[in-house]
Amino acid sequence: MKFDWNRARAFLVTAEEGSLSAAARALGLTQPTLGRQVDALEDELGVVLFERAGRGLVLTPSGVELLDHVRAMGDAAGRVSLAASGQAQTIEGSISITASEIEAAHLLPPIIRKLRKMAPGMEIEIVASNAALDLRRREADIAIRSFRPTQPELIARKIRDDKGRLYATPGYLESIGNPQSPKDLVKAEFIGFDTTDLYINGLNALGVPITRDNITVLSANHLLHWELTKAGVGIGNFPQVIGDMAPELVRVLDDKIEPMVFPMWLTTHRELNTSRRVRMVFDFLAEELGKLPQ
Repeated sequence: MKFDWNRARAFLVTAEEGSLSAAARALGLTQPTLGRQVDALEDELGVVLFERAGRGLVLTPSGVELLDHVRAMGDAAGRVSLAASGQAQTIEGSISITASEIEAAHLLPPIIRKLRKMAPGMEIEIVASNAALDLRRREADIAIRSFRPTQPELIARKIRDDKGRLYATPGYLESIGNPQSPKDLVKAEFIGFDTTDLYINGLNALGVPITRDNITVLSANHLLHWELTKAGVGIGNFPQVIGDMAPELVRVLDDKIEPMVFPMWLTTHRELNTSRRVRMVFDFLAEELGKLPQ
């Protein structure tokens, strides 16, 4: 082997991120340092791995040929790290938890406060993301998700079924005539998440007769969705346990519209299941999340 893993990793992350700046952020390095590692790998192998394309980088044919092999090395390195982490029997140390933006912001803070009192030597990272991070590659140790994982390397525990309901400010509902039935929402303004019809179809299935014309504001950021609803911009959709926290909001026709039901799963990597720290945090999260009001 003519190159070390740090240089191979620099190549792998740069290829996946598409630019030196993005790869440097992902690895916590400076861009010049990362660039030197990629250059050193090219010198050692005697090939050119990247070509510039605008502000980004594209792989050369040699880079494409090497990428799968280096990615396999990365997967192997991740498995070594997981196996080692799984043997750790100390509570002190770092652990990362990922959850959706709105769950991380509204459900986790009091739970993390209790966890810090239980384990003051633990360093906790919260990754608030609506994307499903790859636990197999150690992008997080534990994930709170609304679906059960299918990968055999992952283990999961179902915590609860949550209810999603429509919310708005009393002032907004008054402005549209205080609707008395789902059909009265035909002219209401809704805050959507994206341009697909999934949300519309879901509401239609519950008897809410809206179309794309009713989606007047879009935001994939759930925290902004929350603030827009509280500001009276339109009708938003949130888990009941979170929506009921806001004194500015009321449920919209909750006695006439069935809630959307979605599960909450706690997931971790099977290797990490043998780590005392991960097992303690996993069990603690399961207990605390299970106590939340239904």
